[in-house]
Amino acid sequence: MADLEFLEKQSKISPYSAEYFSALGDLYERKLWHQLTDKLEEIVRAPVFQQDGLLIQLYKFFIFHIESKLNPLRLAQIIVAVSSRFPERADALGFLSEAVIRLLEEAEGGNKIVKETIALRMKEPILYIRMHIALLKLQGGEVATCKEMIEEGKSLLESLTDVDPSVNAAMYHVSSMLHKVKQNFAEFYKSGMLYLAYISVDSLDEVTKLALAVDLSLAALLGEDIYNFGELLAHPVIKCLTTSCYGWLHAVLVAFNAGDLQQYDDLCQKHSDALNAQPALVQHERRLREKITILCLMEIIFNEPADNRVIAMSHIAEKTKLSLDGVEFLLMKTLSVHLIEGVIDQVDGTVNVSWVQPRVLGLPQIGELRNRLDNWLDKVHTTLLTVESETPELLGMV
Repeated sequence: MADLEFLEKQSKISPYSAEYFSALGDLYERKLWHQLTDKLEEIVRAPVFQQDGLLIQLYKFFIFHIESKLNPLRLAQIIVAVSSRFPERADALGFLSEAVIRLLEEAEGGNKIVKETIALRMKEPILYIRMHIALLKLQGGEVATCKEMIEEGKSLLESLTDVDPSVNAAMYHVSSMLHKVKQNFAEFYKSGMLYLAYISVDSLDEVTKLALAVDLSLAALLGEDIYNFGELLAHPVIKCLTTSCYGWLHAVLVAFNAGDLQQYDDLCQKHSDALNAQPALVQHERRLREKITILCLMEIIFNEPADNRVIAMSHIAEKTKLSLDGVEFLLMKTLSVHLIEGVIDQVDGTVNVSWVQPRVLGLPQIGELRNRLDNWLDKVHTTLLTVESETPELLGMV
């Protein structure tokens, strides 16, 4: 058989990969398709197969002939991995497009009941491959085509149930790349965080992990509607910043999360060269100052007792280093973006805050919250003792 002949030939030509080819041949002869798929997934990740077009040959002369025996979604993942080994983007696009056509043809086969079942099984692998086609289109400058494919993919994704995480990840990854190209910081951040929700960070190599951490950090700082940094700081992917040359970026995120203006100013002075090397940060310096000042205000409110959040504007001015007029503008801005709710009293020079947008808390903030709960418990206990001591007198009056 041609399939086995190819495996035997390659095991002789490539001594370093002979073990893999022998294993494939054994599993093929025994028709253990699940185990064979496991071995193929191992092979597409193996360093020895990432050169000399070996993966492409393996697909052309072996995997292609057993496609119908493999799980469609796992096959799609193997196809995408193989496509990354084509040196030319056009060849990779053609390879992926042909794979989609074959999956569609398989979905059209059989009687009506069988056809419907197969068609349903094929939706996820087709969507998975099409999202990688969209990514290649984006890399080729076809932004409009990529956007259209993403919108079609989202509509299909919404119609599916119990979707494999890899399909969701593919969707949000290409979506984040589109927003990155368009410099839509807030949308990139949202799509990027959703992408991370569907993958294991351990599946990313160190270079990819660091690049993603830097991009997400910059997007969080520059995104217009992003005022919550706790979720990003708590994510494992961000830890790689602290052991890299981007340690300053992690420190800036911490300063923003705490609304610490003084720390931010100190970091700007200490790491001025690194900050100036980021054009987006330099271009949006005013936006960054406005954002951290808003976060400083939210931190001031957070530190006030929940039952008494009438704050003097002079106190806010002192903490934010603004004039009273500047504080009034800051409060109106914060109210307009629905980060807080409350009433400004210009006569008394105070603001009465009734609600603050919930945030993901860091460990210091959780510690502060714990102290408040302890104080609340002490008050409850004191009230209980008072009621118990007064109860006999109250009963005697009845």
